Amino acid sequence: MAASQSLKLPSLNNVEIPVHIIHTEENQIQEPAVDELDYSQRGQWLRAAVLGANDGLVSVASLMMGVSSVKEDVKAVIVVGFAGLIAGACSMAIGEFVSVCTQRDVEIAQMKREKRKGSSKSDENDEKLPNPVQAALASALAFAIGAVVPLLAAAFIRQHKVRMAVVVAVASVALVVFGVAGALLGGTPMVKSSARVLVGGWMAMGTTFGLTKLIGSDHGMQF
Repeated sequence: MAASQSLKLPSLNNVEIPVHIIHTEENQIQEPAVDELDYSQRGQWLRAAVLGANDGLVSVASLMMGVSSVKEDVKAVIVVGFAGLIAGACSMAIGEFVSVCTQRDVEIAQMKREKRKGSSKSDENDEKLPNPVQAALASALAFAIGAVVPLLAAAFIRQHKVRMAVVVAVASVALVVFGVAGALLGGTPMVKSSARVLVGGWMAMGTTFGLTKLIGSDHGMQF
């Protein structure tokens, strides 16, 4: 709809000149801003995916480095790494399931309180409830994806020192990839995120290697 508005402007001879200004809906409507990604909405699933994959990679790589510090047999390293994959995936799944179930119970209790007050929209709230089974499977899968990387890197290398070097190198590259992926999806600084993940992984692998070697050497433990 167009609306007109009259303004009177003084001329040089002091005669008021009416000026009509026509406002249209197109003039009044501002162009919508460019849609921006709401990174905060990605926080929960992004945290679970990155945390699971990073945990799987760092945990299994650290286990393999620890065993490699006291035993050169490739079979022992692979068996320990595979056991770490299974145990870690199960642990992540159970932990995520319990956590999401607790969150779901809290939200259901809140919905019941709002329903008693008459301010609850049950259909919308039901759709927003988290799924504990889905979260558990996603966490276990993310852990397994991260854990299989060092296993594949070491599976076909017989030389002990070369195998350890390859595990560290492949794990480092994977950590950087996880850091970059998390930064891109979360809209955070790429270099800072990658460096944080990489240094944390190095610390975990180095600590596990050093302490395991120290215990094995000082106490003369036979593996």
